[in-house]
Amino acid sequence: MEKLKVGIIGTGGISHNHMAGYRTIADKCDVVAACDIDEKKLNAYCDRYEIESRYTDYNIMMQAEKLDCVSVCTWNSAHKGATIAALRGGANVLCEKPMAMNAAEALEMQRVAEETGKLLQVGFVRRFGNDAACLKNFIDAGVFGDIYYAKATYLRRNGCPGGWFGDKERSGGGPLIDLGVHVIDLVRYLGGSPRAVSAFGSTYDNLGPNRAGGGSATWYAGGFDKYSVEDFTTALVKFDNGLTLLVEASFNLNIKKDIGNIELFGTKAGCRIDPEVEIYTQLADRFVDVQPYGSTALSFNGLFENEIKGFINAVLGIGPCRAPAEDGVELMRIIDAIYLSAKTGKSVDISV
Repeated sequence: MEKLKVGIIGTGGISHNHMAGYRTIADKCDVVAACDIDEKKLNAYCDRYEIESRYTDYNIMMQAEKLDCVSVCTWNSAHKGATIAALRGGANVLCEKPMAMNAAEALEMQRVAEETGKLLQVGFVRRFGNDAACLKNFIDAGVFGDIYYAKATYLRRNGCPGGWFGDKERSGGGPLIDLGVHVIDLVRYLGGSPRAVSAFGSTYDNLGPNRAGGGSATWYAGGFDKYSVEDFTTALVKFDNGLTLLVEASFNLNIKKDIGNIELFGTKAGCRIDPEVEIYTQLADRFVDVQPYGSTALSFNGLFENEIKGFINAVLGIGPCRAPAEDGVELMRIIDAIYLSAKTGKSVDISV
């Protein structure tokens, strides 16, 4: 079998995780081209990974190269353009999360994928985690019954990554679109991928980027980059199967330590990932807490490798696409509704 030819658009931090994934399946694919608007960063990346074909314009890359697959690892505002160019250039695409800046952009990307007959997978990497796999086995076996309530929390005391992440024009928003998207999607995935029907949310920008660190005030890590996103978002999302989700996400919040956990509550059992999976149910008229055997805390060792392997297998037709474009569109509908609700102070209906 001839190896698939892969290109990478955007050579920032997350692209290194993609590269590590492709290298673990070097028998199936080769990364032969890369693109970035920052030529210095591009050259350093290509030198590190021995990539000869280098471009500062993804349109030129797609015209010059015959690529089977492309990873889109740019900042969020470039996702749509890069993805559509890659799809129309004949490549299957793995686009990092969030899929786009809003649902309209995401839907346009999905439609181009359908028109071209190419695969578009969204970078919902938490679906490929060992904790998700553990819980999904129990859920699919009926252990939880009907899951009707969930809580998803991703809170940082002082955790904006800096740079473009704090610039709303490039990121689309703050912790909700960057962190919340991970846990909202994971709840949807574990809950059977229901459709959202309404959302009520609030956002706050009370703290800003200039937070204490090591006993002294420190300036925003982004230097001269703008900081125009929220500090904190909280929201209630209702789904068409009766599930209600409470989500919280922050870059900056006055808490003791960072918190990241998911809780699911069903008619037969509940659970918590914090960081290990623990299940709460009853047996023989007794309440019991069940700790599944082995380590069930999310491991980043092999996480992105599993995602990339899943993407390539889906392209080759030897496995399903575990994070299809329609799920990315659905997440953007939820994100849009939460931001709109925060702006208007009213609950927002989410139409299909």
